[in-house]
Amino acid sequence: MKNIIKTILLSVVVLGMSSCTEEKILDLKPVNNILSPDAFKTPTLISTYMNGVYNAAAIGQYNAAPTLPNGGRGYVWGAAFVEQGETRGEDVVNMQTFYELTYRGTYDPTTANNVYYWVDGYRLINRCNIMIEGSTDAVAKGIITQAVANDYIGQCKFLRAITHLELLTYFAKPYFFTPGATHPGVPYREVGVNTSEEIATEAVKPRNTVAEVYAKVLADLNDAETLITTGNSTTFSSRVVGRASKWAAIAFKTRLYLQKRDWANVIVEGNKLSAAFALTADPYAPFQNTTGSAPSNSESIFSIQHSAISNPGSNAALASILKDRALVCISPILWRDPKWLADDKRRENGKFIYTPTTGIKYSNKYTDVTNRTDAAPVIRYAEVVLNMAEAQARLSNPTAALTLLNSVRNRSLATPATQAYVAADFPTDAALVAGILKERRIEFLQEGRRWTDIHRLQGDPIQAIADANKGVPAKFANGAPAAAAYVLGNSFAVTTPIAAIPYESFKFLWPIPQIELNTNPGLGQNPDW
Repeated sequence: MKNIIKTILLSVVVLGMSSCTEEKILDLKPVNNILSPDAFKTPTLISTYMNGVYNAAAIGQYNAAPTLPNGGRGYVWGAAFVEQGETRGEDVVNMQTFYELTYRGTYDPTTANNVYYWVDGYRLINRCNIMIEGSTDAVAKGIITQAVANDYIGQCKFLRAITHLELLTYFAKPYFFTPGATHPGVPYREVGVNTSEEIATEAVKPRNTVAEVYAKVLADLNDAETLITTGNSTTFSSRVVGRASKWAAIAFKTRLYLQKRDWANVIVEGNKLSAAFALTADPYAPFQNTTGSAPSNSESIFSIQHSAISNPGSNAALASILKDRALVCISPILWRDPKWLADDKRRENGKFIYTPTTGIKYSNKYTDVTNRTDAAPVIRYAEVVLNMAEAQARLSNPTAALTLLNSVRNRSLATPATQAYVAADFPTDAALVAGILKERRIEFLQEGRRWTDIHRLQGDPIQAIADANKGVPAKFANGAPAAAAYVLGNSFAVTTPIAAIPYESFKFLWPIPQIELNTNPGLGQNPDW
């Protein structure tokens, strides 16, 4: 753990001279290299440090030197949550070696993708904690008002919460693995480490139980909902899509409660958003014009924004990986699924789909291959609606569930009047839940949602759902699929030579990084690694 803490400390860097003026500090780049106490001496510096927190969320550090402002690869929220969340599942195909370890499940405690998911996740969490403590101290010193501090603190609690929740889905078993969720989760860090003295106490912090992590995530999200004042308008053009808001905190609570199988609270939280958000008539609208500070549509709730000078680069930016370099394509497993209708708008080439001369199909949700400015869509209203649909179905409210499901799906249909789902399509609650889960795979393709759904569906209370979602599914072969795989209506046979990983296998979870365990063996490795 000391190695991790020292890495985190170095990543929040090296401006300890109390004689530095605001101008000198701000002249140094990047903004995320300002270390307290300098960072909290003036309102401008405090605002700049908050920008650095978002930089940590968007870019990360990966294995780059702390002095390189854009050396990261989008860990966690700028790109990696999409790339790792999709390649852990079966709905995409890894075509090169870039994500092969994730795709095949051949990772170990030293492989970079899982190591830096953990390291950059906790780097971001540490920045959040430093910002919370620094803002609190700045109020006591009369530098900023309590209202300004509350807004910063709320944003940081939101980022701290969602990052812990994200780490939990990769490094710990789902909530219901043990009665009361008493099995090991991840350490929930709430202390900002920016001095060597603080290393000693934080280095030996143990893993919280999964139940404890969920409780702390929920507490942070509740605080964020109350504290954040930025971007809380019910008019989408008056919001700031690239900053945490009370709406984003509420939306993430629907995700948390879905993972916890607290169906009633999914609906309670989701209903809070109905007056502020709406599904766009054009399903592609959330992926257009995503570079502005205000959202360009009524559906985007929280996205990580990028610019030409600050983005995850050619080795991670979403448009680079999924289009320009064509490292990950859509899997024939999903492309040929008959539930995804042939004339669905989400199959439209040149809009949702990019098809080069090879005939292979790629997502076209991220298009700026030159400047890499596409925002990473962390959560949008379509997810909230489908979360609520699933909750209603599981509570045996099929009429409400079907209405919500169709509200997302119908906008993509060529002729909704004849193609929309009707009650007879789903004779049981299990069938309706399965239909909603399939719609999630289509709607959120290449948005990073697949792994979280695989994770939470293990041991599902509906036996048919549990049986259909055991472990990591078998996958299409690594490499370039044949063009014939994407021609609907032909006799192409989809095979899955990459074997499924059973839920009981140690490989279902990522291992705790070895660099973490070298100095804190008491943290405990995941079993059998």
